[in-house]
Amino acid sequence: MNGAQSTSTDALPFDVIDLTPTTVVAYRPAASTDRPSSTSGLSAGAHVAVAPGDVLKVRIFEPYEGSIFPTIQRPGADLGVQRVTDEGTINVPYAGTVKVAGLDLTQIEQRIASQLVGKAQDPQVIVEFVADRTHTVMVSGEVKQPGRISILEGTRSVVDAINRAGGPAQLPAAQLEVVVRRDGQVILTSQYADLLAGGDIGVQKGDEIVVRPNSRTFTVLGAVQKSGNVDLTKPNLTLLEALGQVGGLTDERANKTGVFVFRMGDIQNNPSTRARVFRLDLAQPVSIFVAQQFGMQVRDVVYVTNAPLYEYNKIISAIYRTFAIVGVAKGSVSPTTTF
Repeated sequence: MNGAQSTSTDALPFDVIDLTPTTVVAYRPAASTDRPSSTSGLSAGAHVAVAPGDVLKVRIFEPYEGSIFPTIQRPGADLGVQRVTDEGTINVPYAGTVKVAGLDLTQIEQRIASQLVGKAQDPQVIVEFVADRTHTVMVSGEVKQPGRISILEGTRSVVDAINRAGGPAQLPAAQLEVVVRRDGQVILTSQYADLLAGGDIGVQKGDEIVVRPNSRTFTVLGAVQKSGNVDLTKPNLTLLEALGQVGGLTDERANKTGVFVFRMGDIQNNPSTRARVFRLDLAQPVSIFVAQQFGMQVRDVVYVTNAPLYEYNKIISAIYRTFAIVGVAKGSVSPTTTF
């Protein structure tokens, strides 16, 4: 690192940045990811057009006794369920074949009543949905109850649909990605946590919602209590919290002046972006406050170097073991000798 700083950074694939109270300002995590909801104003009473495959229930009343349809006080007005055919029609006694595809329930009631003119006296028609086959969205992936969800039951947004599918199966929201396809095109790819923070969108019939794992992790290596990949549990995680999640530095090994964060540039969207290496000197008390202000990102690598004395001890121990092996081979050292 000393050599990198003494050389022109133009010749290096990365920039070296010492983290200080001044430089860390540009790398603070977002104060809050919550934003106003864009779906709170969505109405559940939108125009719903009947389509082939839907199942309807039709009831017809007449105001006077002795007519072909009963009055509202008497049973028998229920004509049973009617499945909308592929041609978009249903059959109603005395009204015949009624074209219903593309109409809402009120329009269907008016059409049936008009076809009963001259056959029934002031007929009152009530049409209801029994089974919704077309006004649905498909929810699949990491949810408890994958399947089709009817939007006629108050499902207005993507989060609504996921909740009606039982919610996420096991993984936390920060480790799930949501993909929404509409008319064969991907219209949304977002972390589930971002949807909960205000990025939700409305749904339309035929939408496909896929909830899938998308682990957001960073890696901690070197002289720490527990190295490996660590989940980014929240979007505003700091470097100090990241070190705390792995148990902190190892006292007998860690070089407190050599804590580094390696951050790759955005190669996919901006190939010219340079990688960055951030260096933190935890031997300075102010660095604790700096670490509290440095925001971690997905795929960051935290590396804590070994102390020089620890490296020296490793070399000396290796030399002693070598002499011991040679001594045993020559018979000048007892095999029970320990170092």
